[in-house]
Amino acid sequence: MMFGGAMAIFEGIAAVAKDDLFISTRNYVFEFSLAGWGWVHLILGIVLVFAGCAVLTGALWARFFGVFVAGLGALANFLWVPYYPLWALSLVAVNIFVVWALCTGMHREAADGRVT
Repeated sequence: MMFGGAMAIFEGIAAVAKDDLFISTRNYVFEFSLAGWGWVHLILGIVLVFAGCAVLTGALWARFFGVFVAGLGALANFLWVPYYPLWALSLVAVNIFVVWALCTGMHREAADGRVT
């Protein structure tokens, strides 16, 4: 989760700086300015890193928060696909893997009868 957050932070910084590696699209329903999308990814990346640090504490609330934030990250990167397809799809996969890992860990702890 912290890796995905760091990548989202870099993605946001590149978009805010209006780097030349992004594709300009026309007639996109979720069209913001490139800087607007950059701020979305930058803030989401910071929250993802925070959630990843919180998950390392082992708190149950952190897992639920991590699932929620990683889901938002997957959604934001899915909407980002027209701007930078390969990077966005890679981060969608990372965020979906994070959701799966967090949910699988909760399921195993509940089956063992452990509560943290």
